[in-house]
This record gives sequence, C-alpha cells and structure tokens, in this order.
Amino acid sequence: MSGAGTVELMLAAACSRLAPARETAAALMGTLYEDVRPGRDDLPFRALVVAATDQVEVLAAAADVGCYLVARRTIRAGTAAVYGLFPMCRRRDLSRAEADAHWRDVHAPLALEHHAAMTHYVQLAVLQRLSGAVFDGFALCGFASEDDLRERFFTLPDSRRVIQADILKFADVERSPRRLLATATRFAGGTADQ
Repeated sequence: MSGAGTVELMLAAACSRLAPARETAAALMGTLYEDVRPGRDDLPFRALVVAATDQVEVLAAAADVGCYLVARRTIRAGTAAVYGLFPMCRRRDLSRAEADAHWRDVHAPLALEHHAAMTHYVQLAVLQRLSGAVFDGFALCGFASEDDLRERFFTLPDSRRVIQADILKFADVERSPRRLLATATRFAGGTADQ
C-alpha cells in the first residue's frame, strides 16, 4: 500500500437532499461534504456524509442515492477550503481489488506529483455497497481556494495528460459521474466544528 497513509473503516452516504444530509452528519458526528451551487441538476448527488459509526440505519435513512462501507485513506492530510469530490466507477474489465490497487498504489503518488496545489487528498474506497448507486470510490481533493482548484489543479503543462492517461487505467470515465465542488463541515458533539 505505497499510496496510502492512514486507513480507517467508515460509512458513507450519498444524498440528493441537503437538509437530511446535514442532520445526519450532525447526529452521527461525521463530516458533510456538500455542493450547494444552485441549479446543478447534472450532479450525481448533492452531499456525501462520512462517519465512523455503527448506526447504519441512521445513515441509510438519508442515503437516497447510496450507502457504502468505505476504507478512508488519507494520502495527504491538510486543511482545505474547497474540495473536488470525484465519484469513481472502475473499468468493467478490472476487479474491484485490481482497480483499487492501481488507484491507491499508482494513481495516488501521481496525484501528489501532478496536483501540487492540492492541500488535502483522501480516497474513499468502496469495500461494500449497502444500497443504491454503484460507485467504487470517491476522491476528495482539497484546495486552499476555489481559484486553486479551478486554475491550479495541474502542476505542469503535461500534468493533465499524465493524470488523464492514468485514470483510464483503472476508472471508467464514461460511467464515472461529474465531480462535485464541495465544502466540508465536520461535526463533533452534534455541532459544526469547522
């Protein structure tokens, strides 16, 4: 596991409704990643709740898009003001383990090299889909500002080509939905602590 830092087992819920997602994240003392931009009906979901909990039924109640057991891998720990949240579907000719190994061991180091402005990077590898839409992972790419995410996502002139070529080795870009532009709120004791 050369690309992984710390690994934790968590539950994640993809939600189309923001209010229930926020309430659930607060109740479970989890983290809420939400895209609050208006008029974005093209998004696969509006919020992702991630929590270390055994209250599956509470999380599942808000997960109108999908509920997942995930391995949360912190590749780069840091602070971020905004996240590119990328849902990922693996290539159909690869097993979950094969796609995940490439994402973790090959793509993660490339991402650190070719996204120098990325201040925080977490991979949520789906270990089991409990309900809903089929996703194999979620990448949380954090940046200090929206300008950094939009204008300085790639480090070098050739970085876009390198990253896109590598993504094709493990992900099905046709089935992988659009990214969310999200902010994060971490809850502790039922209140936001961000």
